[in-house]
Amino acid sequence: MEIDLNAVIGQAEGDGGIPHSALLGRFAEAAIGDDEDHLVSVRSELVETLGEAALVDASAIVATFNAIDRVADSTGIPIDEARVAPTAGLRDQLGINEFPSREGG
Repeated sequence: MEIDLNAVIGQAEGDGGIPHSALLGRFAEAAIGDDEDHLVSVRSELVETLGEAALVDASAIVATFNAIDRVADSTGIPIDEARVAPTAGLRDQLGINEFPSREGG
């Protein structure tokens, strides 16, 4: 399976190599959003399409990523020195170097 990481920023062709990525992306956005009706709708679509086990897995991933991301952002955790060079192209491609949390980090 070839994954197009441009899917992370909504710029991949098709599903970016991830089956049901559009649905999973909508679920992630709804889960961290503030429109409960939209979340209920997308949650139902996810269960209909992928099943209850996928809802549990997707929910766990969204919750874990949201928590880890907030901890990293709030503490200003810098990229390990050994990972700066190997991740340069990816960070540039995804626009990570432009994130406000990059300032002063």
